[in-house]
Amino acid sequence: MGGLKDELLKAIWHAFTALDLDHSGKVSKSQLKVLSHNLCTVLKVPHDPVALEEHFRDDDEGPVSNQGYMPYLNKFILEKVQDNFDKIEFNRMCWTLCFKKNLTKSPLIIMEEDSFKVWVIFNFLSEDKYPLIIVPEEIEYLLKKLTEAMGGGWQQEQFEHYKVNFDDGKDGLSVWELIELIGTGQFSKGMDRQTVSMAINEVFNELILDVLKQGYMMKKGHKRKNWTERWFVLKPNIISYYVSEDLKDKKGDIPLDENCCVESLPDKDGKKCLFLIKCFDKTFEISASDKKKKQEWIQAIHSTIHLLKLGRPPPHKEARQRRKELRKKLLAEQEELERQMKELQAANENKQRELETVRKKLEEAASRAAEEEKKRLQTQVELQARFSTELEREKLIRQQMEEQVAQKSSELEQYLQRVQELEDMYLKLQEALEDERQARQDEETVRKLQARLLEEESSKRAELEKWHLEQQQAIQTTEAEKQELENQRVMKEQALQEAMAQLEQLELEREQALEQYEGVKKKLEMATSKTKSWKDKVAQHEGLIRLIEPGSKNPHLITHWGPAAFTQAELEERERSWKGKKGTE
Repeated sequence: MGGLKDELLKAIWHAFTALDLDHSGKVSKSQLKVLSHNLCTVLKVPHDPVALEEHFRDDDEGPVSNQGYMPYLNKFILEKVQDNFDKIEFNRMCWTLCFKKNLTKSPLIIMEEDSFKVWVIFNFLSEDKYPLIIVPEEIEYLLKKLTEAMGGGWQQEQFEHYKVNFDDGKDGLSVWELIELIGTGQFSKGMDRQTVSMAINEVFNELILDVLKQGYMMKKGHKRKNWTERWFVLKPNIISYYVSEDLKDKKGDIPLDENCCVESLPDKDGKKCLFLIKCFDKTFEISASDKKKKQEWIQAIHSTIHLLKLGRPPPHKEARQRRKELRKKLLAEQEELERQMKELQAANENKQRELETVRKKLEEAASRAAEEEKKRLQTQVELQARFSTELEREKLIRQQMEEQVAQKSSELEQYLQRVQELEDMYLKLQEALEDERQARQDEETVRKLQARLLEEESSKRAELEKWHLEQQQAIQTTEAEKQELENQRVMKEQALQEAMAQLEQLELEREQALEQYEGVKKKLEMATSKTKSWKDKVAQHEGLIRLIEPGSKNPHLITHWGPAAFTQAELEERERSWKGKKGTE
């Protein structure tokens, strides 16, 4: 019942649209009342004027839209429809309301009756959505049917060219565009009007009237047993036979069901190409014009009975349903593909945004890296400048140390020379004392004093010799320090940080050296004082010894440890410290 309702709604939609003169989607209530009355009449539905007046009462404001008309149409008309009305009459009533307004004024090769049949075929093949259109696949199917009925050859390339020029904004053709397409003869060139009309009628009979096969055959009567030519029409559940093909004088029906069967008969009584149709209560003998027709009819009737057994619809309706299902499936797959494409596009856009974000982060990181590199280069330049400054300072200090070492060496030579002079004077003093000892034996006290002074001088001499050895070792140590400083300069050029650390250590040691220098200086002053006192005493007694003056009063040697006043113990201590540092490096 749902399929019948959908088919009826398509024809009613055309009628409603035709009544909508200003294309506003609404129709006046008076026109809808007339339309409803006519529908009830042709559909053989009891007319309910009370419900009609109640639904379209005069106090309603304005016209009624399609959505406003549908509740009444469904409840009071379509739900009461039975399959006992004349479908052709129903379609013709709807056609009458719409064709004058919409049919093209251009000259067509088909008549109005043919246009009506094309209109009905359109409703059968169109999609179940509004506004109604017929898709290119169904257009191709219909045109192939018409071409086959006209006995022509199908031009696939011509139709493909037509589809290429098809408007991209349209999914299909309206019924009036389809009538114009067929009526202009674009796909039936070389065919006359009568041939096109016969082809439309044949396709109409097959698709709309469910005519599976038709043609003239001889039928044997049941009472007189005579043979009479009849026009047979095979439908899904019945075979009707008429006097002629105009279908005006119907002579009878052969009802078909799953219990019927068809059998071939041998020739007899001068009749050829015989076959038998067995029904529940009757048997029909029929003679075809030739063996080919006989076989075609037997096969067609057998296929019809088989479909009845399976409960399946006629082939053309089943094929239409399969095509619709296939289109729905393809549409669903296309929608799914579009959805996936949108998802992929969205994912791609997200990925692009992520890549853009990453790119921006990389650019920011590159900018920061460039800034850091700039800062690093600036720091490196500053460190190099500082290192160069420190290096120049170290060179200047080394030069000053070399000058101080040279000065210290000169002072040491002078000091050694004075020590040598003192030793020579001491030898002379010993000789003089030996001579005087013989002359002054009586002066025992003086001689004892002289002996004591000699012992003290000997002690001083030993001390001076010790100082001499220490000065020699200091000279050697100074040379080693010079070589070590040269090595340290090379090492300082390779490792600035280590040199700075060593400079801090050397500063500390310099302060210690200053303290040691002060101690040694005090010792030297004490020794000088003692020597002066001793010489004064000797001069008082003997008058032979010349006063030995201390070294030059020039500024003492200054190294990176401070004023130099070295002892053997200090030099050995510093040598052990340097070796320990080298070992740790």
